[in-house]
Amino acid sequence: MLHVILALIPAIATLFWLFGFSVLIQIILAIITAIITESLCLYARKKPILITLFDYSAVLSAILLAMAIPRIAPWWVVVNGTLFAILIAKHVYGGLGYNPFNPAMVGYVFLLISFPLQMTIWQNPLLFLDLSAALSHIFSTPLSIDGLSSATVLDYTKTQLHLGQTINTIQQQPIFGLFADKSRELTSLAYLLGGLFLLKKKIIHWAIPTATLLGLIIPASIAYSLDSSLYSSPSFHLASGATFCAAFFIATDPVTASSSVKGRLFYGFLIGSLIYCIRTWGGYPDAVAFAVLLANLAAPSIDYYLKNKTH
Repeated sequence: MLHVILALIPAIATLFWLFGFSVLIQIILAIITAIITESLCLYARKKPILITLFDYSAVLSAILLAMAIPRIAPWWVVVNGTLFAILIAKHVYGGLGYNPFNPAMVGYVFLLISFPLQMTIWQNPLLFLDLSAALSHIFSTPLSIDGLSSATVLDYTKTQLHLGQTINTIQQQPIFGLFADKSRELTSLAYLLGGLFLLKKKIIHWAIPTATLLGLIIPASIAYSLDSSLYSSPSFHLASGATFCAAFFIATDPVTASSSVKGRLFYGFLIGSLIYCIRTWGGYPDAVAFAVLLANLAAPSIDYYLKNKTH
């Protein structure tokens, strides 16, 4: 878990460079909430507290959730999400090793369904928030967010397609960089760098991230080749949203993922395919959390039917 946290440092640094202190404040709030909630749950269950806290699983879940929510979301959003993730998604099932669903993704979906307005107001990456401004926006309710918020490219693209615009027209807007918006491209590269570090250290298995990316690339390539005016390119999907974070940091969770090699390949491909399908035809712009939770649900059956045979 500690190696995974270290691998997230490039992404955290990139987000800080793009958005300012709001990123760090959300992460700190999430970590504090996770540690307090984990300690209270362990105390109530009569489990050792310090030893369990230092497995860093609660801290990692908190960081992943904090990095997934909007940077200028009110403080109670990340606190409620982290509380739900640790208490309900983790300890209700018996703690680390027994939870069937990824706690960070459960917390994210809980927030997305419960607080849709706060979860869809994203900070404009062109506006760096210093410490004072970040504290003001997170711990108070601004009267106006004009100039502070902006839509993500996934949300903007889906909205414009529903209005009858073509992909070529949509991607001429200043919000786009080479493949997606510039901030997402930089963040995706940071997640990729951290993921390669985990692969080199053999902290994660190659099968899940590889299959996840292929599960997204293959249907995106087919659809794009059939009609490039209605379907975005594979490079757009790779550089947008939380694709690389999902492939290297979320789908690879050893507790909730498949355990056999064949199972990991199928499991990862399922996540990538679901991400593409929900992004393209579903009601949510980014689909990582829903795709991962659906795959978590299928993981036991995948292992049952694709388990390694013993000789």
